Parts: sequence; C-alpha cells; structure tokens
Amino acid sequence: MDTTQLALLALLLGAVAGGSVSIGIAVALRARERARAEMSSKIPDGVREVLRAMDDAAVVVDASSTVLAASAAAVAFHLADGSVLPSDELRGIARRARAEESVVTATMRLQRGAPPAEPRLVVVRASRISPRLTLLVIRDITERERIEQMRRDFVANTSHELKTPVGAVSLLAEAIESAADDPDQVRNFAGRLSAEAARLAQLTSRIMNLSRLQATDEFTDEREVAVDEIVASAADAHVIEAASAGVEIVRGGERGLYVRGDAQVLSEAVGNLIANAIAYSPKGANVGVGVKAVDDIVEIAVTDRGIGISEGDQERVFERFYRADQARSRRTGGTGLGLAIVKHAVQRHGGEVRLWSRPGRGSTFTIRLPLITPPADQVKPKRRRKKKKATSISASPNTNGAPA
Repeated sequence: MDTTQLALLALLLGAVAGGSVSIGIAVALRARERARAEMSSKIPDGVREVLRAMDDAAVVVDASSTVLAASAAAVAFHLADGSVLPSDELRGIARRARAEESVVTATMRLQRGAPPAEPRLVVVRASRISPRLTLLVIRDITERERIEQMRRDFVANTSHELKTPVGAVSLLAEAIESAADDPDQVRNFAGRLSAEAARLAQLTSRIMNLSRLQATDEFTDEREVAVDEIVASAADAHVIEAASAGVEIVRGGERGLYVRGDAQVLSEAVGNLIANAIAYSPKGANVGVGVKAVDDIVEIAVTDRGIGISEGDQERVFERFYRADQARSRRTGGTGLGLAIVKHAVQRHGGEVRLWSRPGRGSTFTIRLPLITPPADQVKPKRRRKKKKATSISASPNTNGAPA
C-alpha cells in the first residue's frame, strides 16, 4: 500500500470516528434535553388553548399539587392558577396517575361555589402528562344522578301506587261474587269498587298528563288566554267538591289580565292547587283565589287556612308522589302528583310556582306567569271603578267573582 492510500484510509477512519463522536454527543444532548423536559414543570405548547376550549372543569397540576393552568369552569371548584388542590382525594388521584403512568378515574364530592352550597357529585379523570405534570378533568354529574334517582323513584312509586287500587279492585270483585245473595253487601262493595276504580283512573290520568308535559315540545292549543277564564274554569270544576267539604271558594283580585299558553293545561294547574287547598282546609273555611299584576308578571295565588307545611317538607312537595301528610293524603285519595303537574305546567309556560306556608296557619301557592297585552278586541276604555269585595263562587257554573 503506497503513501497516498494510507493517507486516504487514515482520513476515512478519522471521519468515521469524528461522526461517531458527533452522533454520540447529539444523542447525549437529546437525552439530557428529554430528561430536563420530563422533570420540568413547564406546560407543553397548546395545553392552555385546549383548557380554554373545554366546558368541563380541567386543570394541570405539578408534583406539589399546585394548579399551573385551569379551564374557566374549574374556578367554580376553587381551582384557579396558583391554588393547591383542595382535597386529599384529588391529590391522591393525581399521584396515582403519575406513579402508574395510566388514566385513573374516581367519583367524589367537591364543593362548588361558596358555602352553604351543597357539594357536587363529580367524576374525576386523571392522566399523566409527564413525571411532574398531571391533567385532571372534572365532570359534574349531580344533575344526571338526580334525574336518574327521580326516574327510579318514579318507577318504584308508580308501581306501589298502582298496586294498591288494583289489589283493592281484585278483592272487592271477589267479595261481590261471594256476597251475591246479599243485596246490601253487594251495593256496599260495588260502591267501594267504584271509588277504587275512580282512584285508579285519576292516577293513570295524572301520570299521562305529567308525561305529556315533560315530553311535548310545544302545546297544540297555545293562544292568548284570559286569566279570568283560567280561574273561573278551575274554580267551577271544584265547586261541588268544596261544597261537600264545607269549604267556600272565594275569588278576588284584578280582572282583564292575559297570558299566553294552553288554557286547559293552565286551568288544570290552578285546579290542582284549589283541590289541594280544599282537601287541607277545615270545614267552614275559605279557599282564596287572588289575581294581581306585578310589573310584567301575573300572579295567581291560592290560599288556604289549613294545617300548613313544615319548612323541611316545603322543599319536596313538588316532587312526584311526595306527600307531606301521608295519612291525610290516603284519606282524601291524593295521588301525590298534583303539585308536580303544577310545577311542570307552569315551567312550560315560562313561569314559576312559589310557596309560603306556616304550620297551623295555612299555605299560599302562587303561580307566576309572563303578562301579555290583551288582544285588540278585548281592550276596553279605562274608567274608574269602585273597589268591590271578593265574592264566593257558588255551585252555579256561571258565577263570577268581583275584583277585590
């Protein structure tokens, strides 16, 4: 091998050795940068933008459980930038996600808002971003669980409520058959059978009404409705019931007010309040139905002087099948659905129902609906009217009360 070849070989070996050293240096530098990045608490590019676009509460925390970045919804859970995870459960799930290098999910309760707000039921999903960083996504499932519990309660209560009259009808049918030779007993059992059948029919009708209110997107007969028409129809439907209970329905308040909606649905809602007031009023008492306009709202108030409702029960009386007085409801044949129907009917019309009650002093249920301008053909010239006393509504279907 001559001198030139040796020189070329030496040059080639030098280049290979130099390249190997360069590659080694580059690999070492990359490894060091990767290790530095993994041990860094710097949030990767794009993470903050993703958090800003999220509807759920979400945060990125470091190994000390300090929030480095948060979505807008996380602030309600007291998870703002710079804060520390407020609960041991949250800190524990973040540590597990980093240690196991996997996604960890847990259900817990977290405080949202300031006390006395009740803790919310949430699902927390933790995933590892780096050895020091963890992403926590918090989804509030309180309403979902509440609705699911209501569904379970509805099915259970409906089954129970249907079972009672169905069982009674079956037993009374057998009793009638056994007493075929005793006309008096047959008449007695037949009367009780009719009462149970009526109770069953009322229950199924109210279940269907409630389902219709919850399922229908729009009312089929929505129009401009006179509040006078709603109140008169509701009161007339319960005049005989009131007379049997020794209770008088008294109508008072403003006239000529209008709302928009389904007249039958609204009349049934007011009628349910009147029926409840009659059932819980002592003999000789009055049930008042008053109407007034407050700003752009029509208020229809139904007042009784009955036993009243305790403060604890007031929060639940609008729930399906809930009864504040179980024994009285059984005696009066109540279904426990009347107030639930009132609530949904009024909400479907853009209104609300308010309750005032004191044990021993009675109750006032107030339906509040948006007031509308009367139809053009119903607008009358204004004139001064003398204030009249509230009038009772008798058994005559054409009786109208005067303004209070």
